[in-house]
Amino acid sequence: MGLFNKIKNMFKSYDEEEKLVDGEQEELKEESAEESEEIEEELAEEKEIEEEPVDGLNPLAIDQEEPTLEVKEEKPEKKEKKLFKKKDKKEEEKKSVKIYEKGLTKSRQGFVSKLANLTNKYNKVTEEYFEELEEILIMADIGVNTVMDFMDRLKDRVKSENIEDPNELKEIIVDELFIIYVNDEVLSNKINYNENGPTVILFIGVNGVGKTTTIAKIANKLKDEGKKVLMVGADTFRAGAVEQLREWSERVGVGFFGKEGSDPASVVYDGITMAKEEDYDIVLIDTAGRLQNKVNLMKELEKMNKVIDNLIEGGASETLLVLDATTGQNGISQANAFKEITNITGIVLTKLDGTAKGGIVLAIKESVGIPVKYIGLGETKDDLQTFDIEKYIYGLFKDMM
Repeated sequence: MGLFNKIKNMFKSYDEEEKLVDGEQEELKEESAEESEEIEEELAEEKEIEEEPVDGLNPLAIDQEEPTLEVKEEKPEKKEKKLFKKKDKKEEEKKSVKIYEKGLTKSRQGFVSKLANLTNKYNKVTEEYFEELEEILIMADIGVNTVMDFMDRLKDRVKSENIEDPNELKEIIVDELFIIYVNDEVLSNKINYNENGPTVILFIGVNGVGKTTTIAKIANKLKDEGKKVLMVGADTFRAGAVEQLREWSERVGVGFFGKEGSDPASVVYDGITMAKEEDYDIVLIDTAGRLQNKVNLMKELEKMNKVIDNLIEGGASETLLVLDATTGQNGISQANAFKEITNITGIVLTKLDGTAKGGIVLAIKESVGIPVKYIGLGETKDDLQTFDIEKYIYGLFKDMM
């Protein structure tokens, strides 16, 4: 089964639930209520069994020796917790899929509608069809080099599989775009946690891309996961940057350390020292993004990394580059410029909901070779999502499925 059908089937149930009429929804609620009642009855019965006195034993006789019972089954409360945990996980997954779907609306309407029109326009795969498809992909900000590679792969498959109907290409287009992103690599969208001390995450990126807001949203996510989080304001010379981060830390309810006008490396040293003394799990460091003078920025980042290396075994766990999706190919230029001056472990792509050119995700991975770890799909804290290639493909191509 190709990726197209796999994703279609994977998320099919979510769509079907959305399409249920009111009567059907009520019926499901009744069934759910009945299931809950059955579970409650089962738990009550198990509790009664546990409380029943054993034959021949006087429950009031304090000195009477109690028999040793081997309990193999899980306690009712554990079963109940597992049940709710499973339900919560499913609801969380469903919510995440809907956020992807909503956040990629602009890209889907712009990109997929053009693909649909192209399929309707041609009843046979021709050179003209390929030329128009190429133009659509480039306009979606997938990137010229990525598109050229993609077109070569697509033409090879059309030739080898003797495909003539454009309708048959819909699934292949989705599959090939996925293959380009993955590229036979094991991609991790998870944060690499440090087991030997606080996990340090550096955030880099030019001003205006949403770096500070992104740090706040990630801090909130980590706090909700039970982590003790400290924000460190090391962008010390941009007016108001430290104070802005302090305000976000208060809103989110996490720790903060920062000194305006101080040497960034000195702030990082004091911040990490505080994190170690007060047993913080995560340290999120905001840094300057002045690409105008790459030499100075490189020296600044090198100095900060040396400080981190001296204080934390293994150094910084992550260096995340924050990019604004609405800047398109300019974002890729920024990524390449930052890649020249420091080691980047992942991309955070903000404002993806604000562009009709959602193909930028594929272009970044292909052009820069760095995985996207988070994407911003709206203004709320929940709209910052851990990147999932299958949810992304679904959100982008849902109307074709």
